[in-house]
Amino acid sequence: MIEFSLWDILRNLLLATRWTVLLSLVAFIGGGLVGTLLLFMRIGKRRALRLFARYYVELFQGTPLLMQLFLAFFGLGLFGIDVPAWLAAAVALILWTAAFLAEIWRGCVEAIARGQWEASSSLGMGYVQQMRYVILPQALRIAIPPTVGFSVQVIKATALTSIIGFVELSKAGTMVTNATFQPFTVYGLVALIYFALCWPLSKSSQILERKLNVAHRNH
Repeated sequence: MIEFSLWDILRNLLLATRWTVLLSLVAFIGGGLVGTLLLFMRIGKRRALRLFARYYVELFQGTPLLMQLFLAFFGLGLFGIDVPAWLAAAVALILWTAAFLAEIWRGCVEAIARGQWEASSSLGMGYVQQMRYVILPQALRIAIPPTVGFSVQVIKATALTSIIGFVELSKAGTMVTNATFQPFTVYGLVALIYFALCWPLSKSSQILERKLNVAHRNH
């Protein structure tokens, strides 16, 4: 029987952590781009686009991410298209992340006082100018804490991609456990690595939220 040292276990888990971090970044950046598009659809003046964005958000928020991963991985397979696990994981997480970010940001835009719209309109600004120079800069400050906080959910959501065969941290934990027969040690290290990834982001979100509240009260 092969003996595995603590370093052997940790090294293999850290190698898999790279893929967890990479997938999280892809999901967050891609979801941010799609979410921005959905945001402008949702707050725009065209009813058809508003309805599309609304139903998109409701669909992806109202169905389990696990099901979305299955559909991304196996759905195209019904048409004879072989989808790599990493591609299905990235696409599903991007679309899922976009739905939540769009809704977070919509709430931040709607939190801006109506008087800001009226004041900028009285200065002769058009809709695009209002958004660019008045509304979005203020909404951005409000959006930073919840956006940073949601990034924690994205990192934890990557664990579900193991179900379609993507080898990230949790999948690596299962594989290492099967090889070492040391589940307590392996999953203990997995938990610590997830904590090391998520705790700084959670703490940053709390600090940013406190600073925002203090700045708001001072004004």
